[in-house]
Formats: sequence, structure tokens, C-alpha cells
Amino acid sequence: MLGKYFELGERRTSVKIELVAGATTFLTMSYIIFVNPAILSETGMDRNALVAATCITTALATIIVGIFAKAPIAMAPGMGLNAFFAYSLVLSGKVNWQTALGVVFLSGLFFLVLTLLGLRKKLVEAIPPGLILAISVGIGLFITFIGLVKLGVVVNNEATLVSAGKLTPTVLIGLAGLIVMIFLEAKKVKGALLIGIIFSTILASILGYIDKPAEIFALHLNISAVAFHLDIFAALKWSLFGSIFSLMFMDMFDSIGTLVACCHQANLVDEQNRIKGLDRLLGIDAIATMIGAVLGTSTTTSYIESAAGIEQGGRTGLASLVTGVCFLLALLFVPIVTIVPEYAIAPALVMVGLFMIKEVRRIDFTNLEEAFPAFIIIVMIALSYSISTGLAFGFISFALIKLVSSKAKEIKPVMWIIAVLSVLFLTL
Repeated sequence: MLGKYFELGERRTSVKIELVAGATTFLTMSYIIFVNPAILSETGMDRNALVAATCITTALATIIVGIFAKAPIAMAPGMGLNAFFAYSLVLSGKVNWQTALGVVFLSGLFFLVLTLLGLRKKLVEAIPPGLILAISVGIGLFITFIGLVKLGVVVNNEATLVSAGKLTPTVLIGLAGLIVMIFLEAKKVKGALLIGIIFSTILASILGYIDKPAEIFALHLNISAVAFHLDIFAALKWSLFGSIFSLMFMDMFDSIGTLVACCHQANLVDEQNRIKGLDRLLGIDAIATMIGAVLGTSTTTSYIESAAGIEQGGRTGLASLVTGVCFLLALLFVPIVTIVPEYAIAPALVMVGLFMIKEVRRIDFTNLEEAFPAFIIIVMIALSYSISTGLAFGFISFALIKLVSSKAKEIKPVMWIIAVLSVLFLTL
């Protein structure tokens, strides 16, 4: 029955291969169980509830992809998108976390509408490729900075704004975990980030820096502290439209980039080299974001770590089904997850930043008309501590450079709209 529904024979795979692929994807992206709650809890949200919400949202989204899209793609709260939620929306003082969840819900709703109306393609084509790549690089640099601060390697300095921190025992424990991650990644070991986090946590426990959990398994999970607390009406403000657009924009390009890479790798393309069921996958992504907002977590997106499972032979939705079930099983270990110290999780942020910043090699820095706006996006995301601010500066600078170069006709109408919205975002 499984073979017939998931077309295992037609896609030249088997139940065994799909099981291994699904488990591999889980191992490579399981670090989000630690990292996502660590970032979002800074807004005042309950960390225990966030761990459960992360697992449930990831499981639901990935299982839906497996059953309805029949693709080996995993979806979960996105790195960078959760940073936008925490630092650009809540900690910047714009809104509380309940309203921020409303912003996430609306961004998912607008994303779904764009997909259903077929407007997604026009929006995607309006943004130059160099600027799209710069967003990933800028967020990678931003996440790396956050990770270094959480680790204690970078600290506040009144004279120079930031400086190197002291090598305290906890910093050394975190750095030891980082070395483990780098070594295992170099050896292409699956789950390198997860192993590094576990290593630092065990080391901290042995040295007496953390207490042992009161229990190992949890059968009484409660996500009520974050679930169903979104405030959609408070998010319906003109001043938050830029943030809604930014989240929708980042999710869209993040998902499209991931789906293009993974679906081509899995040979899920037609004769015209178009991805089979792309709109369905993007629609599920948008719906998953709305579900995640209701359950109490940030924007859900397609995960590039799905490529690890595809590399192991995953070709169908059965692999996604296995990955989703693994995240449900992870719910049993919430008590263990919640004792993991921040300095053990921080190295994973640095590694994620490294993975994202590698996209810089694809930016054409010989073309100044795109290179400068891309550079501004990268720099301003990190230095302004705001993803949306970096995007706004980049889009405005792109339009201005084209305008003063007498190449305004090269800018597509949608891009002009984006540039105007960026000006309004910065001024309002």
C-alpha cells in the first residue's frame, strides 16, 4: 500500500531507503529543537512550550508535505525568520510577541493568496538575483553575530561598541562544542550540530555547570503558554505592513531557493525542467506558517537539510513522513532539551551562519549596480541588528542607482512598489 501511494517503484526507491533518508533529514535538522526555542524565548515566551511547539509544528508541516505533496521535503520554523521575529519585531520594541505571531500569521496568509493568484512569479522575477543571495548572506552574518554574543566570545564595550570576551569556563565549553561540530561537518557526519550541542551539554554537566533534569521523559506536554495567543487584529496596522511583507518575502525566497535545489536533486522535475507541484509545496509552506503562528512559533519554511535525506536516496513523501514522526517522538525528551545551556546552543548558530554566508560566492561583485545594494543588505542586516532594515536600505539603493544611471526602465514595476514600501517602512 505504501509503495503504491508514494509511487516507490516509479521513483526507483524502497521503504528501507525512504526510512533511512527520513531519519537522516531529521538528524541534520534536529538542532532546531534547541536553537529555535533559544532564540524565541528571549522575547519572553515560555521555553518549554516553545520546544513542544517547534516539534509539533515541524512534524505537522513535514507530514502534510509527505502525504499531500509526496515530496522528500521537510519544513520547520526557519533560521533567520525566527531571528527577524525575535530581534526585529519584539526586542526592538515594535510589538509584543503575541502581536508578532499575528504578523507571522498574516505573512503566511498573504503568501498563500499570492500563490493562489499566481502573483508569486511576478514578485520573484522583480528582485535581482544578487539581492536575493545577499539576504541569505546578511542573515547568516547576523545569526553568526548572535551566536558569538550568546557564546560570550563577543561582548558589549562602551568605547568600541563590541569587543572580544574573556575565555571563561562556559565559553571554553561552548568552543569545544564548536570544534566538535566543525570536525564532524568536515568528515560529513550526519547530525554534526546536534552531536556538538550534546557534547557541550554533557561536558557542562560533568563540570557541574548545569543541573540534571528532574525527569527524562515527558508525557504531559503543555503548549498553552504560547499556543493560540496570536493577536491578528493588533498586527493589522500600517506600521507593521513592512514587517509582514518582509517575512513573506524572506519565506518565499527561502522556500523557492530550497525547493529548486532539493527538487532538482531528487529529480522531481518535468520535461521543461520545472518543479513538479511547486505551487502545492509553496501553498503548504504558507499554510504551515499560519499553523505555526497559531501554535506559537515563528515562520515555517522549507529546509535545505532535506538535501541530506535526498542524498541518501529519498525520493518520495514517505521520507518526509518518517522525518515528521521523528519530531513527534522528540517531544518525549523535552525535559532534557530544556536543560541545554545557551552557550552549548550558540555554536550551532555560528555554524548555521557559516552555511548561509557561503552564498556570497554567487554574487556578481563586478556589476556595481547590483553589487552595492547587495553589499548594503549584508552590512545593514548585521550592523543595524534588523533584517527588515537591511532589506529596505538595499532595495532603496538599488532603485536609486538605476535611477541616477539613467536605467530606470530596467526596474520592473513591482520593484518600484517594493522600493516605495521600503521608504515608507524606514520613515514610518
